[in-house]
Amino acid sequence: MKLNEIRNNPGSRKRKAKLGRGSSSGLGKTSGRGVKGAKARTGNAVYGFEGGQMPLHMRMPKRGFNNIFAKDFAELNIGRLQNAIDDKRIDASAKITEETLRNAGLVKKSRDGIRLLGAGEFKAKLDITVAGATKGAREAVEKAGGTLTTTYSKKVTTNKKGNPGKRQERRANAAKKREERRGQA
Repeated sequence: MKLNEIRNNPGSRKRKAKLGRGSSSGLGKTSGRGVKGAKARTGNAVYGFEGGQMPLHMRMPKRGFNNIFAKDFAELNIGRLQNAIDDKRIDASAKITEETLRNAGLVKKSRDGIRLLGAGEFKAKLDITVAGATKGAREAVEKAGGTLTTTYSKKVTTNKKGNPGKRQERRANAAKKREERRGQA
């Protein structure tokens, strides 16, 4: 074998197709790209286009409703809070606030505060201040001899005179009617 006889193995390298070199080549005129339009151009793929078939994102069912005004609370079970007290990550004698819970690593992000949930056992006597709490969590804290204060209150919209709006009046009337019905039953 000599230097001038060195070659690649047969079939190891495929020559790039020469496009647009006349109709007899088989890849002339439109260069194998079909006809005109977006798909004939270089670097353009129509995202989500399935050839006129109904695209997947339109075929899938849409369910539910995403409330853009909903509050985003970080949730914390009282069982995890009790574990943190047992592990001495939280001082039970001090007042417990949202900052205390965050520093202890019990909750990470919360845009609108922390909500206490009632899952787990709770036996520590605490003074807790959080944005919100479930009925079960409140009962568990009070049963253990502690106090639970919630800071979040729903904003009540008023009209120009400062009175509650029509929606609040309707809700109040509906609540009264429900109570009356419960009283009769």
